[in-house]
Amino acid sequence: MTSTLPIVDHPSAAREFVTNEPRSHWHDDSLWFVRSKRDKQAQSIPEWEYLREQASTIKNHTIAKLPEYLQQFEANATRLGAVVHWAADAEEHNRIVLDLLRRNDTLRIVKSKSMLTEECGLNEYLIDNGIEVVDTDLGERIVQLRGETPSHIVLPAIHIKKEEVGDTFHKYLGTRAGESDPQVLTEAARGHLRGKFLSGEVGITGVNFAIADTGGLVVCTNEGNADLGVSLPRIHIACMGIEKLVPRFQDLSVFTRLLARSATGQPITSYTSHFHGPRDENSELHIVLVDNGRSKIRDSKTFRESLNCIRCGACMNTCPVYRRSGGHSYRATVPGPIGSVLGPAKNAKAHKSLPFACSLCGSCTDVCPVKIPLHHQLLAWRKVLVGKRLVAWNKRMAMKAASFLFCNPTLFAAAGYLGRVSLKVLPKSLTHNPFNTWAKDRDLPEPPKESFHEWYAKNRPSGSETISKEERS
Repeated sequence: MTSTLPIVDHPSAAREFVTNEPRSHWHDDSLWFVRSKRDKQAQSIPEWEYLREQASTIKNHTIAKLPEYLQQFEANATRLGAVVHWAADAEEHNRIVLDLLRRNDTLRIVKSKSMLTEECGLNEYLIDNGIEVVDTDLGERIVQLRGETPSHIVLPAIHIKKEEVGDTFHKYLGTRAGESDPQVLTEAARGHLRGKFLSGEVGITGVNFAIADTGGLVVCTNEGNADLGVSLPRIHIACMGIEKLVPRFQDLSVFTRLLARSATGQPITSYTSHFHGPRDENSELHIVLVDNGRSKIRDSKTFRESLNCIRCGACMNTCPVYRRSGGHSYRATVPGPIGSVLGPAKNAKAHKSLPFACSLCGSCTDVCPVKIPLHHQLLAWRKVLVGKRLVAWNKRMAMKAASFLFCNPTLFAAAGYLGRVSLKVLPKSLTHNPFNTWAKDRDLPEPPKESFHEWYAKNRPSGSETISKEERS
């Protein structure tokens, strides 16, 4: 079973969110606040760039030797008493989990945040097979109650205001109508989830990192819900993509220092839980290793580095398109810049619009803790999509016209002159009117008096192109 999210054109999918100006601006400000916290944390560590370089090197090495490290991890995890399962795709992953649940007569599970299970559509699959699924992360529980999907991989309910959470809790948890106090709502959620934790028969978690030389798993949360979810049930099922490995235990410290600072601007996650085999002799730990297209990405020299992603969400928090259009506009499990790289790799036709939902500003690349060249990869995807003839004909024609213009200096100069003159003499209503939605929140710069070519000829006379020694100094 694959994701059931409908595939639509990103500009169309974003229209409702973008045209809701108060929500769009509020969403933009909320994420920029998180981005600012990230910057303060990064600036507080002198060796920040060294850590990013180390993380990139470790992940590149791991992905290059992935088969060896996966076998090493399986051997060590099995030695500790875990049972390792291999899933080639989402369908096999879901079948493995369901078989484990049926083998143990399970009717209710509690699950901590896992983007892999979202990617595989596990919740819907289990519910269709009669299993009660309770997401225990507060944000995920909110969107689950509302019948929505997460809009952000770290902040799944970032698109929902506290008043709307109050309405949801009033409807499903019985809180007072109109209640919007965060403390009251949190207490209500805690009481609601406590009963779910106590009745959960199996605990399912995602995995942030798996360590090849120990066979251990690491799960990071801020609410402790993963620990609670697997502490009471006898069976723990951990679902992880095969790219989550790091070679050695000492490599882990590099990533734990980067993860929370990049994600939410905090020094470290509140809970960094290590699991080494089953809890005791009466318990079971099952680890499901999932490929689901990752090997195909690994085979691509251009896009292989996207597997280095540690799912911190920093690229989303800084992306001007994501902040303004919201996560649901991507119609993908992982939205934002990294999702716009991974989506076409999974299905180029279905996600062909995502690489164009980008201004190529490069901010995502600047903040990525493992130095994935995201905006370069998005540009590379555009080239691939054009080669596959998956770009709309009008966009292809526009690009060809632009190429013709840029290749003809005389024509380019004439077009620039006409543009500068037209903007001065024509009424502003010609460009800024109700029919031009592009100009709704934008303004054009004041036209310059002269072109750059004219300015250069005037200020850099012939023979002075070479920078003098005085200018260099």
